[in-house]
Amino acid sequence: PRGPARDQDAGHGVRSLLLEEFRNNAKSNTRQYELKNIYGHVVEFSGDQHGSRFIQMKLETANSDEKEQIFREIQPNALQLMTDVFGNYVIQKLFEHGNQIQKKILAEIMKNHVVELSLQMYGCRVVQKALEHVLADQQAELVKELQVDVLKCVKDQNGNHVIQKAIERCPTDQVQFILDAFRMQVHTLATHPYGCRVIQRMLEYCTPKDQASVLEELFACAQMLIIDQYGNYVVQHVIQHGKAEDQASLISLVTNQVLALSKHKFASNVVERSIVCGSTEQRQAIVAKIVALDADGSSPLQLMMKDQYGNYVIQKLLAQLKGAEREAFVEDIKPQLTQLKKYNYGKQIAAIEKLIFVAPTGPSTGSHRQTASNASATPSYGRGAVPPQGPAITVDVSSAAPTPMLTMEQNSPESSNLPSATASTVDEAGDVGSSTGKDAVKETAGAPEVQIETV
Repeated sequence: PRGPARDQDAGHGVRSLLLEEFRNNAKSNTRQYELKNIYGHVVEFSGDQHGSRFIQMKLETANSDEKEQIFREIQPNALQLMTDVFGNYVIQKLFEHGNQIQKKILAEIMKNHVVELSLQMYGCRVVQKALEHVLADQQAELVKELQVDVLKCVKDQNGNHVIQKAIERCPTDQVQFILDAFRMQVHTLATHPYGCRVIQRMLEYCTPKDQASVLEELFACAQMLIIDQYGNYVVQHVIQHGKAEDQASLISLVTNQVLALSKHKFASNVVERSIVCGSTEQRQAIVAKIVALDADGSSPLQLMMKDQYGNYVIQKLLAQLKGAEREAFVEDIKPQLTQLKKYNYGKQIAAIEKLIFVAPTGPSTGSHRQTASNASATPSYGRGAVPPQGPAITVDVSSAAPTPMLTMEQNSPESSNLPSATASTVDEAGDVGSSTGKDAVKETAGAPEVQIETV
């Protein structure tokens, strides 16, 4: 059977009579329970799926006396509950709804255990929640512990979320050790499934000086990043959110090699991002490269139309071009369609035909082979910016963030916290694009995002 082991029959005999009655009542709903009804059994309830959910719900509206009683029972077992599949949610709720004294005590309990918690599937969520809700001095103490194992955390499926949260929430001086650890390591980390996420957070939240240092290393290896499974996300991020001169440099690099890159599984996403985020003049330059005949008389346009990845680039151009420019591009495509119909390229050209003969409904910004959790909407880098949320995020920033839904997957989901511009994680490798198309290839970098729900 699937599901947490404690929820199976094997654990039935160790439940107290009160918890057993509570679980049975959850099915029949014959009695309304309040927090006072479970006093003396709070730790046991916190470690139970139904009991944990009950405590989380009640803590949101509990008075100070009720919270204090819950906290007193939790405190001696807090460290254990932080890494528990159900208990971690109760600790998160205490960070959200507890008073400053209670939060301070919980943070004290975490001391000397921050790295251990950060690398654990459930503990990493608690560390992130603590960074959001404790005072600045406690925040600094917690983050300082990451210094000894910063790269280990960056490369860990759980720890990378904590590093991202530290970059988002902490002043630059508190996370300078993270920036220092990345020096001369940008290429290695940008091509890492979790490191690429952290680099994107740095480009959003760090000072202009630190951003410039990262970008200098990125541009030195941009050609390799464009074709990399994870590095392409970082390049897309700069094209979408970077300064105009940085965008222009990367789009120029893409334009000069548009045919080869369009036929590449990962680089083609960068081409599409250039089309979507580039200026009218930059799109025109891309089109000019595509429709011009090569020295050997071959047509880049035809080669792209019949390619499994290149045809998506053509579709993206058709979706973005307007007016006379689109009409001219369509006229270039039509004779190529006639040629391709003589061969077995029906699958590749069907979507293009549909776009040509059906009036466009507006530009699309999706990407086809890589799945992105949320598309960042940050107009530029900068710690002071307050980015709007991506389309997949529906959390009300004026309320406490709910707890994320349980997952039985090995990779840790995002913790239950208010989203950043990207809610971390690129896609969760990159923060750009979404999956569309029948033959989309899922290329998420590491832990998947999870829809935020109460467990």
